[in-house]
Amino acid sequence: MDKFLVPAVPKPLDGEVEIAGAKNAVLAIMPAALLADGISEISNVPHLKDMKTMSDVLRIIGCRIDGENHKLRIDTRGANHLEAPYELVKTMRASFYVLGPLVARFGRCRVSLPGGCAWGPRPIDLHLKGLEALGAKINITHGYVEATCEGRLKGGTFHFPISSVGATVNLLLAATLAEGESILQNAAIEPEIDNLVDYLISMGAKIQGRGTRTLIIQGVESLTPGKGETIADRIEAGTFLCGAVITRGRVKVTHMVPEHIMSVLNVFKEIGCDVTIGDSWVEVDARNKSLKPISVTTLPYPGFPTDLQAPLMATLASIEGNSLIQDTIYHDRFTHIAELKRLGADIQLNGNTATIIGGKSLEGADVMASDLRASAALVLSGLIAEGETTISRIYHLDRGYEDFEAKMAKLGATVSRIRPELA
Repeated sequence: MDKFLVPAVPKPLDGEVEIAGAKNAVLAIMPAALLADGISEISNVPHLKDMKTMSDVLRIIGCRIDGENHKLRIDTRGANHLEAPYELVKTMRASFYVLGPLVARFGRCRVSLPGGCAWGPRPIDLHLKGLEALGAKINITHGYVEATCEGRLKGGTFHFPISSVGATVNLLLAATLAEGESILQNAAIEPEIDNLVDYLISMGAKIQGRGTRTLIIQGVESLTPGKGETIADRIEAGTFLCGAVITRGRVKVTHMVPEHIMSVLNVFKEIGCDVTIGDSWVEVDARNKSLKPISVTTLPYPGFPTDLQAPLMATLASIEGNSLIQDTIYHDRFTHIAELKRLGADIQLNGNTATIIGGKSLEGADVMASDLRASAALVLSGLIAEGETTISRIYHLDRGYEDFEAKMAKLGATVSRIRPELA
């Protein structure tokens, strides 16, 4: 498996990088193509491992997929194998998004349960209860969810007891073809949900409440193939801006929406960085700044995103004083702490709250990535560690960051990929 090698001499990041399309937005939009017969198009699609996985799922269902220049075409005219197998769903939970559109359009499907992950299980009960509220009959057998309905799904009301992006995606997709009106209450309001709503409207869906926690969907009998553009990846933008802070450098991220990361920018301001915001860019400058520790709690959007918890933790470990991070979204998302400690970070975990005793010198070491965002956190720490840092299992990072080494190089960092045949 590939590894990253981060060299021995720390230096500040300085420069600008263009942000790619949002992985989490594309993963929601791709299954939407199943709602119509024909060729749907998506632009600003990043070249990532997760895109390949979702493409493989859709191909098994019978779709034809091709693309170039960050554009993707999904032809659903051959979609007739209504099953998503365990071999693929286990590698990427977003594969479960095919459940809603398949049962809505075809009246039946069989999708593997996604299972857990490196930092704890994330149950899919809200997906299933929501579909039952729309008239689907759910049966779980041999590790698979079998969903059926007689005729069309029926419009209904479902209140999410907690905000769930994944369940909102699945129910939104399903409700577009349900008979009558569906109301989703306490729905997720992440930018990726708005992006999906826009795409569904391009297909002919009738949806009200975009950007609010109450989505009202008037079901239609059929949809037409969609065409739309993916928003920029706010998590990628936040990761590179963390790089500016941890190395005491300056980074400008472009081709993105500043509004989508305001909670992150407010944290950087509180730390003591200079933050400059443009129409489609943000610059964070940590040069010659006296930075201070802070307390942060991850929350559903528009709060601080859990996906940046690990990169922020690495960043705060570089700032003298005690910082706190509480993750209220995923209480078990702390497997990166043990690896950050191998580099010399001083972090104590109590429940879902981490205390970071910052300002300790880091030393290069061999570390192992446990998940996507943990990978980024380890690279960031490696940038300021004395001595070489080798990060293994970076296939996790390849799921969510396009051209990562090249973008780091534009900022002046050397992050080298070591392949087994060259080792």
